[in-house]
Amino acid sequence: MVMYLYTRSWYLKSHTLEASTTEAFDWLQQQAVKYWTSQDLMMQGYLALALHRLDKKAVAVQIMKSMKERSLFSAEMGRYWRASQGYFWYEAPIERQALLIEAFTEVTGDTKAVEEMKVWLLKQKQTQDWKTTKATAEACYALMLRGTDVLATSDLARITIGGKAVDPYRDGGSSPEAGTGYFKVSWDGAEVTPDMGNVTVTSSNELVSWGALYWQYFEQLDKITPHETPLQLKKQLFVEENTPSGVVIKPLNDNQKVKVGDRIVVRIELRVDRDMEYVHMKDMRASAFEPLATTSGYRWQGGLGYYESPRDADVNLFFDYLRNGT
Repeated sequence: MVMYLYTRSWYLKSHTLEASTTEAFDWLQQQAVKYWTSQDLMMQGYLALALHRLDKKAVAVQIMKSMKERSLFSAEMGRYWRASQGYFWYEAPIERQALLIEAFTEVTGDTKAVEEMKVWLLKQKQTQDWKTTKATAEACYALMLRGTDVLATSDLARITIGGKAVDPYRDGGSSPEAGTGYFKVSWDGAEVTPDMGNVTVTSSNELVSWGALYWQYFEQLDKITPHETPLQLKKQLFVEENTPSGVVIKPLNDNQKVKVGDRIVVRIELRVDRDMEYVHMKDMRASAFEPLATTSGYRWQGGLGYYESPRDADVNLFFDYLRNGT
C-alpha cells in the first residue's frame, strides 16, 4: 500500500485513474491516514511524501512533526533516529536517512533540520563506509540536491595560527580540492613556535566544515596522557601466577621486578562512542618481551574479531568492525 501510494504520487497529472479504480484508490488513502503510526520510520517517510503530493498536507505535516519529536540531536552527530538496522531494504540506515532528508525538504521545508541530518550522513562516512552503491547514490543525492547547495560557494574557512592567516597557496600547502575545499599545510619542527598553539577558525558560510590540527613529537610512553576522542584506549599489564587454587593474574606495578620466564598478560580496553570500521591498532612491545603467538591470523576474543600480525617490536591489530561500546 505504502509503496503504491508513493509511486502513484509521481504520476498524478500524467496518468489519470480509471473510474473503476478511483474508489479503491480513495480507500487506500483513507487507510494510510488512519494507520500511518503502525508503519516503521522509512515507510512513514514515504507516506508523508505521498500524502503531501495527494493534497493531504495536514496529515503529512503531522507525520513529519512526529518524526522530529522522536529524533535525537547532538552537535557532534547531527540529527538522527535510534532505529533498527536489519536485513530488509527498508531497514538500511543510509537510505532511510536520505529519504527522510527528502521528506523534510519537500513536506515542511525545515532547512535547519535537513542540514542537521546531513551531518549524520557525513559522520557515518567518517568512520564507516556507505555499504552499497545504492546507499552511496542515495546519500550523494540527499547531500547535493537537498537543503543548502554545498557547491554554491567556494569560500574557504579563514584559519589563523599564531596570529598569522593560513594561505594554502602561499604556505606551501596543497591547492584546495574542487567541491570539498580540502587542503593541507604542514610545518617543519624548526618552524613551530609556542604561539602556533593559538588557533582560530572563522567560516563565512553556513555549511558544515571539518578540519584537524596535528602536532607530532616524540615522548616517553609512560608520559602520554589520554585525550577525549571517539576511540579511547586503556592498556594494563598483568603477571600470571600459578597458585594452589589455579592460575591468577596480578597487576604489574612500576616497582615490581619481572623475571625471565614470567608470563605477562596484556589487557587493552577499547571504548568507542560510535560504530567504526577499518580500524588499525598498533600495540608497542617492550624490549625482551616476546609474544607467545608468533604467526599472523584471524582471532576471536571477548565477542570481538580481528586480524593479528606480530612484528619485531609491536603487534598490529586490524578490526574490520568495532561496535559502539566497550
